[in-house]
Amino acid sequence: MVSLVLPRLIGFEGARRSVSVAERNVAALKSAYWVVLVSGFFEPLLYLLSIGVGVGALIGDLTLPGGQVVTYAAFVAPAMLASSAMSGALSETTFNFFGKMKYQKLYDGILATPVRPFEIALGELGWAMLRGTLYSGAFLAVMVAMDLTTPVRALAAFPAAVLVGFAFGALGMALSTFMRSWQDFDLMGSAQFALFLFSGTFVPAQGYPTVLRWLVEASPLYRAVDLVRGITTGTGGWLRMVDVLYLLAATLVGLLVASRRMGRMLYK
Repeated sequence: MVSLVLPRLIGFEGARRSVSVAERNVAALKSAYWVVLVSGFFEPLLYLLSIGVGVGALIGDLTLPGGQVVTYAAFVAPAMLASSAMSGALSETTFNFFGKMKYQKLYDGILATPVRPFEIALGELGWAMLRGTLYSGAFLAVMVAMDLTTPVRALAAFPAAVLVGFAFGALGMALSTFMRSWQDFDLMGSAQFALFLFSGTFVPAQGYPTVLRWLVEASPLYRAVDLVRGITTGTGGWLRMVDVLYLLAATLVGLLVASRRMGRMLYK
């Protein structure tokens, strides 16, 4: 759906310029980057094995709100998938994006060409999604191999995981334009870890006190976990459209805020 909306929003010529921005990042890749890329996949996998499988052996099965009974590992795995998509996208659209904008002055030079701030933001988001897509595909393959979901559900969950990456990539880019120095990213790291712990990741949101549950269910990672979990476990039905619309809105708002902020900062 995003791919259908954005060309109308920026035009096909603008979409082509956004692709050029992403291609610039591919051309600038260094061999050491692949070590970082591979290492980022193992964090959620280790969480799945240690907590989902290890602790799950003590907890046993869980009953989902719809009444379906699943193993604890099958409950945790989609949350790890959503978290992996979030982390992969944020890694590119926070630290790396901030460094290019504030210290490398890369975008100052790009804006000397016909490329506009929104096209830069879209191109950087597309580049970030290459990383998030690799993580999502590899993690879904692990879930199928561990019999935590079916191949058909894994295929259905893949575009959902990509959408999660788009949403968090856009939000991360927007937040990065408000950062003044590298130290400000400590706050973002703390917020990301809090989302990871309190987004229905390891326990159902229904187990939280009422006020905390409302806050949890309003968070973007909870909507992402709810969407992916619903697909991989076959629950929720059309209610998942609420999560899809939420993440689409987050993507568009993040892109618009990031591009507008970039325009103000770079056109000074």
